[in-house]
Amino acid sequence: MRVIASEAGVSLGNAYYYFRSKDHLIQAFYARTHADHARACTEVLATETRLKARLLGVMRAKIETIQPYQRFSGVLFKTAADPTSPLNPFSDSSRAVRQEATALFAQVVQDSDQKVHHSLLAELPDLLWMYHMGIILFWIYDKSPGCARTVRLMERTVDIVCKMISIAYLPPVRPLVRATLRLLQELREIGEIPATEGIVEKTTEETTEKAAGKPAAE
Repeated sequence: MRVIASEAGVSLGNAYYYFRSKDHLIQAFYARTHADHARACTEVLATETRLKARLLGVMRAKIETIQPYQRFSGVLFKTAADPTSPLNPFSDSSRAVRQEATALFAQVVQDSDQKVHHSLLAELPDLLWMYHMGIILFWIYDKSPGCARTVRLMERTVDIVCKMISIAYLPPVRPLVRATLRLLQELREIGEIPATEGIVEKTTEETTEKAAGKPAAE
């Protein structure tokens, strides 16, 4: 904290007044970058209705808003990758920002014109959040000019994800969807995946109401 305070040009006492520890400071960094991301997504979520355009816009906004922190993110990852660290994105300490980010991906889905099978509605925001964490991990290690490899990966995988969502209601695909959802539930029951604690349930109800006027995805 002494080095951080010195670099920020404030006294050590002032630094501890706002942040009790380095962990609290990093959690504030998480919250700040999420807030920046949410603001950057406002236009695409307000103007686009196609799921692919909405998801791609949100993912692009994420990379653009965190780009200045790529070097720092690489250093932070050494600690955040520890499953026992409070800085781990899956930790209880990170729950608030994780829930807000998951809610953002729920908005991506619920206000789109994409038919989504009812069995996926509850899990999709979580799945999209984990997908975006995978893209961020790739970005941390991406040394290509302008992170071109990350951009290419993001564009290609968004297309794949949206196509998978669009065919999830087809009869030949349903067994695979059910098996995947069962696996997620089993992992959550043994504590491998954090629960969203109400966000998904609320979003599912809202999405179901909005989907009432759409062709049924049986």
